[in-house]
Amino acid sequence: MFKFLFPAGMATGVGSLPFIDPETALAVIKKSLPHIPHWPQLPQRGRQEHFVFQFLQVLHDTVLLIDSGDHVIFNTDASDWLEKLTRFYGYCMDAQSGDINSLKHFASPKFAAEGLYAFLSKFQQSDFTSERYLKGHIAGPLSVGLNLKNSRGRIAYYEPELREIIVHSLSLNARWQASVLSDLGRPAIIFVDEPAVGVCGSSHYITITREMILKDLNAIFSEIHAENAVAGVHACASVDWSILFEAELEIVNLDAYCFGNSLLCYASDLKNFLERGGIIAWGIVPTSQNAVEENVASLIRRLENLWEKLQCQGISREKLLMQSMITPSCGTGLLSPELCRRIYNLTAQVSDKLMNQIKNDPSLSSLTNLIPSP
Repeated sequence: MFKFLFPAGMATGVGSLPFIDPETALAVIKKSLPHIPHWPQLPQRGRQEHFVFQFLQVLHDTVLLIDSGDHVIFNTDASDWLEKLTRFYGYCMDAQSGDINSLKHFASPKFAAEGLYAFLSKFQQSDFTSERYLKGHIAGPLSVGLNLKNSRGRIAYYEPELREIIVHSLSLNARWQASVLSDLGRPAIIFVDEPAVGVCGSSHYITITREMILKDLNAIFSEIHAENAVAGVHACASVDWSILFEAELEIVNLDAYCFGNSLLCYASDLKNFLERGGIIAWGIVPTSQNAVEENVASLIRRLENLWEKLQCQGISREKLLMQSMITPSCGTGLLSPELCRRIYNLTAQVSDKLMNQIKNDPSLSSLTNLIPSP
């Protein structure tokens, strides 16, 4: 596992915000997430911000994916499919060998990721000054694979060839993000947004195994680590957390507001994960109308109640505090701008509260020197 310094309650976001103008989104992020800002996904801009354009553009460029306007499919019936596949794997091999020009084939295009390019520009202008890490994100291979089909209507994830193409594309986009963010002079964190991991064990998805999920995720984490970046997963459901705690990653981000108690069945796995240096990003701020009713005190109380249950199962409070991050429970891209701002403000305030607890706790004073400086 990649060595990760203690984040000690710092906050970041999951990804999406409900703005069309990237400058507006960046202002919200800069104000609320000074230590771990992320680039904003902007789904309100239109379908170009969908994952098939944002993270899989290389498949459009090689014409492995075709867009009819109504749907996007793998063009597996094309007479020159193998020629296009050969070209794609040529890019993959060169990018994996460290060739930067080949890695650029997997970049997110500006038209589909305005928030990312605005973020890079703002940072280069020194508009961010307190950041300690920079966060990016991609869609997960299972979530992508279950939402794409081939020319004959078969779900892509169930086709080994297409599943492999998806994993390679996402892995190298994640590596590209890690590269461009790390070039800005701060350690990069890349989250894989994979809510579909919850299908594992479901009778409707009996052929999807934990081994498949782990293999695909670890392939992505390997490319992230190749750039000396930190890998994480966001899952906003009640899932088999042992899968993610077993994976080769540093951060697990969950919807702790709605599904925090789902961790209790996996307390021993969580304890082992923390012992290895893993981080839990607690999505304790709800991304729903509940955020209007909650306040900092009520959210801290909810988090403390969960932590008390985990302490009863042998997990130390010191690790829960020092190896913690705070996030909203999910993205905010489909909410109102007003609700989004409240959620980001609450996230910042909960984080500040925890960071002050750590600062003022004598028992943790010897560990605060492990927190990285800007």
